[in-house]
Amino acid sequence: MNSINIKQSLEKNKFTWLITGVAGFIGSNLLESLLKYNQNVIGLDNFSTGYEKNISQAIDDAEKSANKDLSENFKFVNGDIRNIDDCREAVKGVDFVLHHAALGSVPRSIENPIITNDNNINGFLNMLIASSDEKVEKFIYAASSSTYGDHPDLPKKEEIIGKPLSPYAVTKYVNELYAEVFSKIYGLDSIGLRYFNIFGKRQDPQGSYAAVIPKWISSILNNEQVFINGNGDTSRDFCYINNVIEINILAALSKNKESKNQIYNVALNDNINLNELFNLISAKILSRLPTTQIKKPIHKDYREGDVLHSQADISKAKKLLDYDPIYDINKGLEDCMDWFVNDLK
Repeated sequence: MNSINIKQSLEKNKFTWLITGVAGFIGSNLLESLLKYNQNVIGLDNFSTGYEKNISQAIDDAEKSANKDLSENFKFVNGDIRNIDDCREAVKGVDFVLHHAALGSVPRSIENPIITNDNNINGFLNMLIASSDEKVEKFIYAASSSTYGDHPDLPKKEEIIGKPLSPYAVTKYVNELYAEVFSKIYGLDSIGLRYFNIFGKRQDPQGSYAAVIPKWISSILNNEQVFINGNGDTSRDFCYINNVIEINILAALSKNKESKNQIYNVALNDNINLNELFNLISAKILSRLPTTQIKKPIHKDYREGDVLHSQADISKAKKLLDYDPIYDINKGLEDCMDWFVNDLK
């Protein structure tokens, strides 16, 4: 099933989707896309890291694209995944769960492992229980490339992992273990998506835990200093949000029995180092704002808990889910740079 088949399938069938973490970066982009497909969407969030403006913007963008009012297709539940009653309310009548509510960030988990565990493990377990009791068709959840830990081989293959390097990585690995147990004992079909450095519009550039791409764009646009952890040779497999939207829907709609209860890498099987990334971002900004003054980046120490290099083998997702990412980092930055310039300047 490719993007054309996705469109055709969703035009014929109106499902009900639950997006947890709907006010976040990935959640709001999933909301926008599903509303464009005229799907019913329930969103759950407590705004601990997400923003109401992300929901409003997602709905507005979907309505502009569809040229119609879509407000009746969306229901918001202001709740917390750490509260089982909130989870049960949100999952009522749902066909597919797209679970993206979590506390991200390796550094945050090192500073406060208790709250990370509470959200990412206890909250995850609540969602599994609620989804299992409601007998949802499939439970899709955000896993993480941090699960590969200290295993050195590249590209990363789903079945080969090392030891976790942070509390955050521990929580995401425990999610995978719980999902597997629930599939075997309770019959809840699930799919875990190990995300590799996702980027795109509505990604928060603020705070000490901000992702590198929006943070650097914001710094350059506001004539602030850019800091690079390490010597800049650290490399990442950056994946654009549109690829993420595609694989979430593919995972939910797949009729391939082999595809269920599996873990998949979500990336490009490519990487770019941080020095190259800085140059690429700078070039994209200068092509739009030629008078921008770009300061030479300052290199700092490596961050505790970070891996030096990441790159994903995506052959499994291609084979079992027909995942075919069309946005590389250059095309992805080109697609979202205008949004960043208009929103962050």
